Amino acid sequence: MGALIAVIGNTAVGKTTLVERLKQVAPFATGLEQHAERPFQRLLVEDLRAGQGRRYALANQIDYLLLRAEQELAIRSRPGIGLVDGGLDEDFYVFTRGFHALGILDAAEFALCERFYRFARALQPEPDLYILLQAPLEQLAERMKRRARPIEIASIDSLPVLQQQLETWVQGIAPQRLIVLDASTPTLLALPNIQQVLKTIEQRLSVLTE
Repeated sequence: MGALIAVIGNTAVGKTTLVERLKQVAPFATGLEQHAERPFQRLLVEDLRAGQGRRYALANQIDYLLLRAEQELAIRSRPGIGLVDGGLDEDFYVFTRGFHALGILDAAEFALCERFYRFARALQPEPDLYILLQAPLEQLAERMKRRARPIEIASIDSLPVLQQQLETWVQGIAPQRLIVLDASTPTLLALPNIQQVLKTIEQRLSVLTE
């Protein structure tokens, strides 16, 4: 069974960018977040922007949780190490819980998402390691403005709510399975720093598998 590493953090902190950078220098399998490809996200975003409710909120969230479970299964089915940007646990603990707190998912919808998450996680082990990326909320807001994704449920105003969900979740992750990185500057992506991240990953996985 392959090893699995989840790169986690708030929206716009650089999860996908780090996964893609690591893949450039090491043979990682990857499972990436999708936006335009997901069938319900555009519909939900259009409804929210038009003030027409949240008809597709549940369908979108179940679709994302299922996608993440499928990505994990594919990575675990082959030898080597795989990376996901966010992943099943973040999609539940940060985004599903966050969207419930923001009123995008109601209580019954959230309960159904939680049932699916608990079921999927009971069948598949959680990631071997988590890489937590951190940056100030003000900086994340600026990054969101610059990237201006046409399809995105999270907004600048939702960043504090998502951060609160993230911090609550991370408190329950065992320290030996958590690598914390400063993502506030581009130097994280410089080759020497990427090589140090790879070395840390190797060391942590070696200890965890002893």
